[in-house]
Amino acid sequence: MNRSQNDLIGDILDRGTEDILVRESLEKKLKSGKTLNVKLGIDPTSKNIHLGRAIPLRKLKQFQDLGHKITLIVGDFTARIGDPSDKLEKRPMLTSKEIKENMRDYKQLIGKILNLRKTKFVYNSRWLSRLKFEELSHIAEVFSVNQLSARRNFKDRLARGEEVSLREFLYPIMQGYDSVKVKADVEIGGFDQLFNLRAGRTIQKFYQQEEQDILTTTMLEGTDGRKMSSSWGNVININDAPNDMFGKLMRVNDELIAKYFLLCTELPLSEIDEYEKKLHNGTNPRDIKLRLANAIVALYHGEDEAQKAEDYFVNTFSKKELPTDPDTKLKGVKGEELVDVLVREGFVSSKSEYRRKRDEGAVSLDGEKITGDVQIQEDSIIKIGKKIAKIIVS
Repeated sequence: MNRSQNDLIGDILDRGTEDILVRESLEKKLKSGKTLNVKLGIDPTSKNIHLGRAIPLRKLKQFQDLGHKITLIVGDFTARIGDPSDKLEKRPMLTSKEIKENMRDYKQLIGKILNLRKTKFVYNSRWLSRLKFEELSHIAEVFSVNQLSARRNFKDRLARGEEVSLREFLYPIMQGYDSVKVKADVEIGGFDQLFNLRAGRTIQKFYQQEEQDILTTTMLEGTDGRKMSSSWGNVININDAPNDMFGKLMRVNDELIAKYFLLCTELPLSEIDEYEKKLHNGTNPRDIKLRLANAIVALYHGEDEAQKAEDYFVNTFSKKELPTDPDTKLKGVKGEELVDVLVREGFVSSKSEYRRKRDEGAVSLDGEKITGDVQIQEDSIIKIGKKIAKIIVS
């Protein structure tokens, strides 16, 4: 079904949107027919792009579908500095080698969402590496130490007596300078980026440019219920193999099903409302999650692979290829580290044994191989080698 321009504008303004600064300005620009320069910056701090980081990219696609100019800034310089947004501790500085390795497949991954032929890629090392100290000093003059130190994560760290480096104070200045160099009309980012995005408006004003409008997207929780983050290992990557992606999605907390539909799929809102009603009326969440997982896998791997992944999951669990109620039972607490449960319950002799088995690819949770640290959230089937147990969460 063809959708009207007003419907598409409505998606931009409301679907998965946390906040807009300034909404009236952005809405007026969208309805004017003017081609906007819409900016998104991504620091290559990981080799992968997970569903949480894909949300602003999907918002960018909505602008692209309406014919707006897309400028995607790859932060090959700012990644060296480290974005402190929503971080409870100081980010390590990445080396040029690490950044180059992380960037290797970025265009290919972004191409799963955006039309690359209509996307302008720029690298902020082009101007930030040449920024002279004198000019940086002038820009820094428009920010105060009080303003920066009042930022929530900085304030919390300072209250705990922890160090906040001057390097971290520089990050929003550099991200804001990006907006000046590309003359952004609109900047998109996750809600945790709001401070940095506002800095862009401040620096554009300093350079006597029109201030960009800001659109922040809703944050997504990962498989353990915390904010999805590569550093926490609770991610679902858009380039995960179809079976792995499907299995991870089936482990998402039931209360997040509607949110995942809204933020991670392109299904109509009317269809999502129907699923919410079914959940409210007692439909087994597993049945709705099957539809969710299929829709997301189809976006990144195609409908055929999504159906194969669903068939694999159903065969594995419904047809008893993996027991759903093994004799061995382990007791755990929601949010507890998986390795702590296994050691305490005697399923493995030590953490080192668990990690060795995990690194060998011999550990799976609900049919999905484990590669990092995991916090248990619901009853699950653990398999290590030939040993199988059910973890019962309280």
